[in-house]
Amino acid sequence: MTHLLHLDASARTHSVSRRLGAEFVRAWRAAHPEGTYTHRDLAQHPVPFIDEGWTQLCDAVLAAGATDLDQLADLARTPAQRAAWAVVEPLLAELLAADVILIGTPMYNYSIPAALKAWLDQVTFPRMSLGHRRFVVVSARGGAYSPGAPKAAFDYQERYLRDFFAGHYAVADTVFVHAELANAVLDPHLAHLRAAHETSLAAAMSESRLLAQDYVR
Repeated sequence: MTHLLHLDASARTHSVSRRLGAEFVRAWRAAHPEGTYTHRDLAQHPVPFIDEGWTQLCDAVLAAGATDLDQLADLARTPAQRAAWAVVEPLLAELLAADVILIGTPMYNYSIPAALKAWLDQVTFPRMSLGHRRFVVVSARGGAYSPGAPKAAFDYQERYLRDFFAGHYAVADTVFVHAELANAVLDPHLAHLRAAHETSLAAAMSESRLLAQDYVR
């Protein structure tokens, strides 16, 4: 039975990235009705930043040469480490239970929201492999950052996440879907790009649906 973990990171309750994520989920559920689903809203219910206890737990993992994530609970021995593990455990359990991880995120200041970074920090430990899992990132950008765009070099959102999943999790199967020029809806200086945004959004919605169907075969 396939399990989908869905993370939302947008500070907006009605956002483009949330729309894209919801579209993926609708198609995924329709294509795989027996599958299970977990949703975590990182913006509405943010996870705490890592603290001293987490760093101690991470040091214990390194010192023990631990590669089995089931060992982490045994390595939390001090009160600070146990408090850190109490935060990590439910987040990590959700991640490890998933076959597909869907992340809906905006681009903030060329990168990812702090809420998403906090989650990544909490669930990432040395020598951690999630190689058989699939990641889908559906994102919204205020401007245009696709290859060939004037600001393409400033895309630290996809670059960071792609490198992170490959480098830390040994995951090669990561797909990105972007809806661009979202600021054109509000910014009068970008009004001439509103049609381009609508085209980008429609393409991203369609791609999200198709990906959801492909990822359950």
